[in-house]
This record gives sequence, C-alpha cells and structure tokens, in this order.
Amino acid sequence: MLHIVDDEDVIRDALEWLAQSRGLPARGYAGGQAFLDALGDRFAADTPHGDCVLLDVRMPGMNGIAVFDQLVARGLLARLPVIFLTGHGDVPMAVDSLKRGAFDFFEKPFNDNQLMDRVEEALAASRKAASRDAIHARLATLSAREREVLDLILAGNMNKVVADKLGISMRTVEVHRAHIFDKMQVKTAVELAGLLK
Repeated sequence: MLHIVDDEDVIRDALEWLAQSRGLPARGYAGGQAFLDALGDRFAADTPHGDCVLLDVRMPGMNGIAVFDQLVARGLLARLPVIFLTGHGDVPMAVDSLKRGAFDFFEKPFNDNQLMDRVEEALAASRKAASRDAIHARLATLSAREREVLDLILAGNMNKVVADKLGISMRTVEVHRAHIFDKMQVKTAVELAGLLK
C-alpha cells in the first residue's frame, strides 16, 4: 500500500492516480496526524504487505519531519520506507533525512517515472523486511531446547548425533524437530536452512 501524506488535494489525487496506473494500491491523507491515526498498530510482525509513505515536508499541523520522527521512534522505517516530497527542501534537510533512514528525497516538481520506480523499490524493501520480521517472530516461539536442536540441525547433524550432543533420547529429538518444523512452517531441514540463510 502506498500512503500519500500531503495537504494539497491535487497532489494527493495525482499521486494516487499515478500509483494506480502502475497497479499499486494507494491511500491519501490530508495531514500527518491523520496518517498516524490511521496507521495505528497495523504493522504486526506477521503482516506480509509492502508499504511505502510519500511524505510532504511542509504541512499545517504536524509537518512531515514530525511524522518521520514518529516513525523512527516506533522503529517502522524498515517496514514503512519514507520518500519525502517537497517544494521547499534544502540540501541539509535532505542529507539529515537520508542519514536518519529516509528511503529517498524528491523535490517538486518531480519526474513521475523516477518517483514511481523508487516507490516500487521501497515496496520491495518493505516486503523483504516483513518477511524477515515474520521469520524472527516464528523463531521467538521456539523454546530454548528447540533452539538448541535447531542449531544442531542447521549444522547438518543427524537426529542420533543431536541426541548424543544434548544427552536426550532420539525420540525426544524427533518430537522437538517436528515442533520446530511446525512452528517455522517448513517440511524439511533443507527448507528450514533456506528460510534462515
């Protein structure tokens, strides 16, 4: 989803149309607070959506920099890359934003194709971050013993070797292995290794 945060109706409408012409779902917000209110807590670790924010710098009320600060404070930049749009930007502002994690910075007027290419790159980065977050969330469900078994499986050890190294029965290793595969949503050790590489 492309989130367009700009106080100018004509800019929001044009960007929504541009996004939809590329098959990208888009939603516009007339201000920073409206966007943050709509955002809520929808970025759970298991949400696979790719998201990106086109954020105007100068808006009445909460400006784009303040919205960006909120996203930084909430640790959402990987899942919600920000591309700044401004007609009033300057080099120090752009450099500072990029150093703090903004995905890109465009001055108005901008080239439509270049902007949409960067949006698509940001959406791809967001999906990759969502996938990473989902894997980490699944790993967090493993018990300490399951993590030990997982590490030994990933090292290429057979069940008997895992059992000997941990001082447990081979049947217990098989049970742990089944739980690991179930929690990680894989069917084989090869698939598990590929997921965690």
